[in-house]
Amino acid sequence: MGFGDLGLKIELTERLASAGIAEPSDVQKTAIPELLSGKDGVIVSPTGTGKTLAYLLPILNKIDGTRRDVQAIVLAPTQELAMQIMREAEKYGEPLGIRAVALIGGASLARQLERMKTKPALVVGTPGRVREVSQTNKLSLHAVTFVVVDETDRVFALGGKSDVENLMRQCARERQTVFVSATRSEAMKEAERRWQKEPWIADMAAEGKDNGLSPTLKHWYFLGDRRDKIELIRKLVRHMKPSSALLFVNDTEKIGELLAKLRYEGFSVDALYGDTPGRERGEVMQRFRKGRTALLIATDVAARGLDIPGLPLVIQYEPALDADHYVHRAGRTARMGREGTSITLITAQERFIVDKLEKQLNIKVEPKLLAEGRVLSLEEAGVRRSKEFERKLQGESERKDSRTASAPDGGSKLSQARGSAAAAPSRAPAAAPAKTAKQPAKPVKPKADRQRDRKNKGAPKWLKEKRENASAQPNKPQ
Repeated sequence: MGFGDLGLKIELTERLASAGIAEPSDVQKTAIPELLSGKDGVIVSPTGTGKTLAYLLPILNKIDGTRRDVQAIVLAPTQELAMQIMREAEKYGEPLGIRAVALIGGASLARQLERMKTKPALVVGTPGRVREVSQTNKLSLHAVTFVVVDETDRVFALGGKSDVENLMRQCARERQTVFVSATRSEAMKEAERRWQKEPWIADMAAEGKDNGLSPTLKHWYFLGDRRDKIELIRKLVRHMKPSSALLFVNDTEKIGELLAKLRYEGFSVDALYGDTPGRERGEVMQRFRKGRTALLIATDVAARGLDIPGLPLVIQYEPALDADHYVHRAGRTARMGREGTSITLITAQERFIVDKLEKQLNIKVEPKLLAEGRVLSLEEAGVRRSKEFERKLQGESERKDSRTASAPDGGSKLSQARGSAAAAPSRAPAAAPAKTAKQPAKPVKPKADRQRDRKNKGAPKWLKEKRENASAQPNKPQ
């Protein structure tokens, strides 16, 4: 089946052919005919399977480029995802004479308002900026009959919900609403019930066709002590030599420490915080895409919507909080049929999380060892069962601790050495102690200040200033 069989205009099929896209993906085969029929819809499919074109092609097929009204809006939670959609809209809308404008937070508002004078038929943007422009006389939504919310679970679970709902109230009453995501959360289902009318649902995971993950993705885990994780990351990157890697953490407070330690090891590293300013975020992503930084540290919130073509490796410094988070993390690699690897670093106490993810996602997360500069399976390493693997690692850790902490008689080697030195008679005559003024005791910083200093280690200047300003504000009365 080709794109022409789905009911698309000849201009679109020719542009697809010139881009080297001959056949529609599974999600496109399912979604395009339904969207062309005018129904509300829900598209749930892994990243990298063609969801963007699955809804964008029907939009371009239906709207009229000769009209001077905005007829469709596509909302995305992050600047990167919005710009990715915008590039596709320009590429496939051009042969139909359809103008598109991007309204994205972090970019120049004045410049975007100027572009609205071209009277675009399609607007692509982040919810906050689109709402901001809609409050001027530059954007009217009364003629919008097609609304798409990409990464819907992300938008409705976090900060963009009120902006999206405000915009949808301004659109035409008889409109087509489409929600798109890699996972279908409870927040997304609630949004479906509230804003859609008898939608058709293309949920690959629910239909047993997909778990939200690419079949070309390899899932590994490494078991070890928490204190050894940074050293393990260093070894993995040195030995696997990926062109780039995305490193996930659960807690923003760990980013500063990781940045400092990995840079000390000689790696080129950048980080994305959830509230990284737009311009700095763009600069970080540009350096990463161009290969000037090899590692990018990010939280789940900061990394949603990232599209990094050809990313070969995702490392999870801590296991994902749940199956949905794992899908969004691992889905950054192995896109569009390429191969990729997702590595999770766990302690023995976190092993149950891997078991849970395997059952929920119907995947196999393979235990691996790093030895002799190679990544080995348990069989290759001569370990038959994962329980033996855990005992072996725990035993090695305990032996290491005992060697460094205890001497044969129960005292440390360092203490023995110091004791021997103290017991040996001094050959030189003792010098009379010099009379010095009593030095004042060094002030001890409050615990809160010490914690702030530790969190700020390696953090960008804007984040340090933000934390210091927050701590300087007086507490509000209860």
